[in-house]
Amino acid sequence: MAEEAFSQRTITCGGLTKADAGKKVVLNGWVHRDRNHGALHFINLRDRYGITQVVVDDDASKELQETAAKLRMEFCIAVVGVVRLRPDSMVNPDMATGEVEVKADSIEILSKCLPLPFMIDGEAEPNEDLRLKYRFLDLRTEGMQKRMKLRHEFVKAIRQYFYKTDFYEIETPTLIKSTPEGARDFLVPSRFYPGKFFALPQSPQLYKQILMVSGMDKYFQIARCYRDEDARGDRQLEFTQLDMEMSFVTRDDILAIMEEMFNEVFIKVMDTKLPEQFRRITYHDSMNTYGNDKPDLRFNIEIHDLNKLAVESTFALFNTTVANGGFVKGLCAPNTEGVSFSRKYIDALQDAAKIYGAQGLAWIKVGANNTLSGGVSKFFVGKEELIINEFNAKDGDLILMVAHENWKKCCTSMGAVRTKLGKELDLIKKGFEFCWIIDFPLFEFNEDENHWEAAHHMFSMPQSQYLDTLESDPGAVKGDLYDLVLNGYEVASGSIRIHDVELQKKIFRICNIDDATAQEKFGFLLDAFKFGPPPHGGIAPGIDRMVMIMAEETSIKEVIAFPKNTAACSPMDDSPSFVDSIQLEELHLKAIFPEKKKD
Repeated sequence: MAEEAFSQRTITCGGLTKADAGKKVVLNGWVHRDRNHGALHFINLRDRYGITQVVVDDDASKELQETAAKLRMEFCIAVVGVVRLRPDSMVNPDMATGEVEVKADSIEILSKCLPLPFMIDGEAEPNEDLRLKYRFLDLRTEGMQKRMKLRHEFVKAIRQYFYKTDFYEIETPTLIKSTPEGARDFLVPSRFYPGKFFALPQSPQLYKQILMVSGMDKYFQIARCYRDEDARGDRQLEFTQLDMEMSFVTRDDILAIMEEMFNEVFIKVMDTKLPEQFRRITYHDSMNTYGNDKPDLRFNIEIHDLNKLAVESTFALFNTTVANGGFVKGLCAPNTEGVSFSRKYIDALQDAAKIYGAQGLAWIKVGANNTLSGGVSKFFVGKEELIINEFNAKDGDLILMVAHENWKKCCTSMGAVRTKLGKELDLIKKGFEFCWIIDFPLFEFNEDENHWEAAHHMFSMPQSQYLDTLESDPGAVKGDLYDLVLNGYEVASGSIRIHDVELQKKIFRICNIDDATAQEKFGFLLDAFKFGPPPHGGIAPGIDRMVMIMAEETSIKEVIAFPKNTAACSPMDDSPSFVDSIQLEELHLKAIFPEKKKD
């Protein structure tokens, strides 16, 4: 027997204005607030579009009064009533519908709600696991509703841009061959081929290159990607990226397309005009000046090379480090109201530097009349003007320095201090600061395994001036690589790709993959490259990370509908979960559990 039809809405809870006064309407939604004042009953009714106040007047029928009395928070109801203007003294300017209310003629309870595990949009935010266990309730909150809308509008604007610029949207497979791409693959057993496995794609990298060989020319997709790695604030086991590839292009073509696309998208979605061209910084300059390859440019603390200044001091550590070919770098923390550069605070900065390899953090306080005090100031007697001029330091500033024989560790430890200062001194200004990082090293040396490996991935083109010295000096080779950085996060990575089969094999060999292994793992790509591949390149911005930044959040879990928690589990559906023995038998698998550790 079919259920009786319910009173279906004629307008949403966010759609009413004073122009609707006198109209009979039907609203459907959830009881957001329920206030019973004896003769009067006020209900804030909520749906995805907003909130409308519903009033059960003192002259309402007994049946309506009784129904209203049964309502509890998050009951799903239908309301039939007439729109009326609120008295001037009762207008709520904080609500889009705050000038009107609906006088209820009838209320129908569509479904009831158990006592809530946490308040929807309550003052106290529940812990993460509780939010994720009841994600269907968490998604009803105002914050999650806004962020899901933002994500939708962002992806919609991306699609609109690529549709009008003659790109094809093409889906690539989700069940693919397992290939070494840096992270662990998620494996899917094949029932038809015992002992064989599909993998879930870490990215559509090889397939989008094959699409270029196929003559597709301009491709994009909103791609789901999977990496079996530890979760953190801006990383999940499964994530979404805008995948884009083009044929017959150079690096500058890709960068220009992205700049144009993000400009259009940010105007539509954020009402924000971006620079027509984003700042470009080489990898070396980014490391040297900001201490990492994803600099936050919203504050202007810069790292200085201090080797020349260091040898002017009498500090033995500095002198020895420079004499041995090492590096001394420093920055100036500005005097900031409300922050005391106490020894305790300096120790906390030193701890941040040590995480990245620094042995210690030298410091000097700047006083009035170009005076220096504390820390290593005694080693710069007579050189006060030199160090103050180097940083254009002012009274109350704090100069911090690191010495290390390794350039990268010296940069990154100083960069950690810079990042900490930017946040804690409240130096970071509002807004969106994009930049391109270019001229990355193509290879990095894996000291644990004693061989070279790709800094990004093995399909990136070396810059042309290094083609003759690839094998003789891999460490010096720069790739035709580029990262897009926004507010201190890497939000996209791309490159011009190799399209020559012999060059691709050479790169594999440098990365310790011989020809036989390369054919086994990547044969389908190498075979495609024998049939007239075009020059091509692309990039892949992360959707989750971009929306996180746009929403001013610090975790991508806040912009994903159903994320995993930090333990890589889903409390809502209890995944991952055990499967029964019949399923394992069908897949010709046997579960082997690790031995329990003895006490």
